[in-house]
Amino acid sequence: MPAVFWLLITGQTQAAFFLFIVAGVSDAVDGWLAKSFGWTTELGAYLDPLADKLLIVSIFLALGVGGKLPLWLVITVVTRDILIVIAVVLSWLLGNPVRIHPLIVSKANTVAQIILAGTVLADEGFKLGLTDLRFVLIWLTGALTIASLAAYLRSWLLHMSGYEQQGAAE
Repeated sequence: MPAVFWLLITGQTQAAFFLFIVAGVSDAVDGWLAKSFGWTTELGAYLDPLADKLLIVSIFLALGVGGKLPLWLVITVVTRDILIVIAVVLSWLLGNPVRIHPLIVSKANTVAQIILAGTVLADEGFKLGLTDLRFVLIWLTGALTIASLAAYLRSWLLHMSGYEQQGAAE
């Protein structure tokens, strides 16, 4: 992930695109192997999505700094992730730890972020003329990021208020 960030900052977009593809393929193979052969660990369950998220965030930051993505989107994506981490840590500190369950909107958000990152990297690296597609993906990703944050915030507030357990008992 630092390599992709460095490649983007130094203007080597084609190499960054190919490394992004390699990272995606290796992550998919790693996930398949872990599930197929039971090679899963609790630590891996936390570290794998964290590494994926760091890759996407570093790409968004580099593309934002380079003017290839609007800053409002970069700020929205990064802020969402920071707020989720703060909520998890706060719940732990308050003695009411919350387990993050991937929500459908969050999965859609991740897919949109990956597609947007790949599209921008390919368009910048190979001059494909994908301006209209980028525009649509930017707004779709922004909307899904906000929707995902709202869904997680709602879930966290229900958990912290104890309403989540009360509702399950009824």
